[in-house]
Amino acid sequence: MQQGLHAVTLVVPDYDDAIAFYTKTLRFRLTQDIDLGEGKRWVLVTPPGSDGAALLLAKADGDSQRAAIGIQTGGRVGFFLRTDDFARDHADMLANGVRFEEEPRYEPYGIVAVWQDPFGNRWDLIQFT
Repeated sequence: MQQGLHAVTLVVPDYDDAIAFYTKTLRFRLTQDIDLGEGKRWVLVTPPGSDGAALLLAKADGDSQRAAIGIQTGGRVGFFLRTDDFARDHADMLANGVRFEEEPRYEPYGIVAVWQDPFGNRWDLIQFT
């Protein structure tokens, strides 16, 4: 049996704003953008060098989904962006206006720093040792 994580849903306020952030600021690749009708789209963005796992950007539909934007993981870091060069990507993200909550820190598992996307989701930028 072979399985793999294909995508994780990230509820966002607007498809195009989310696509712009992830593709322009973070240099993710827009893998799919399919019109599903009635204002819904199937939008996948994939980090450079990903082994296939992607984010499914889903536009919030209704009050409860809009209320969940940015707190989908209860305020915890819920997303982990792995890098092979922390210094390069940290500097690039800062230059592109990404807000880090802390200075890089060295942990037994690697170098890490928490940052937020423009929708309030907390991420780790992490380079494993």
